[in-house]
Amino acid sequence: MDKRAILVSSLAGYEAEIGRWLWCLEDVRRTLITELTGINQNLLDGTMGKRQSIGTLLYHIALVEADWLYVEVLGTDWDPEIRSLFPLDSRTNGNLTHIEGQSLEEHIYRLKKVREVFLSYFRSMNLKDWRRPRSLEQYDVTPEWVVYHLIEHESHHRGQIFQLLRELRDN
Repeated sequence: MDKRAILVSSLAGYEAEIGRWLWCLEDVRRTLITELTGINQNLLDGTMGKRQSIGTLLYHIALVEADWLYVEVLGTDWDPEIRSLFPLDSRTNGNLTHIEGQSLEEHIYRLKKVREVFLSYFRSMNLKDWRRPRSLEQYDVTPEWVVYHLIEHESHHRGQIFQLLRELRDN
């Protein structure tokens, strides 16, 4: 039996410490996409009880990542190309807006495009900027914390997606 190495690496092209955090962010996404590869539209749009569909959660994951990038990290308006990927508001009546009928390819494209733009902004970032708080009206936040939060956020929803996928496949 071959022994595996289970290690955190650093993404190439980044300050080493920042690259390790971004590697973790990418690892969460890799396992999500791997598990979803090949699922059909019924699984993507299906719900159980009051839970959100997989498609709804994928839309939400991408939208939250883009929002944290533009609002908290950059403090700028959204890039129009990224904004165009989100024609629907995040929430309707306090709940996540239900997303239905979008293919897995559309969801993956949106996730990849947002991540591509997200990662591009961290290439030239040094540790001083990584830890420099951005002052918003309700809180101060660093890019370091934003990446931590996005790892936590996507991991949480990935667990929901995997559980829902299992239950939908069992029905």
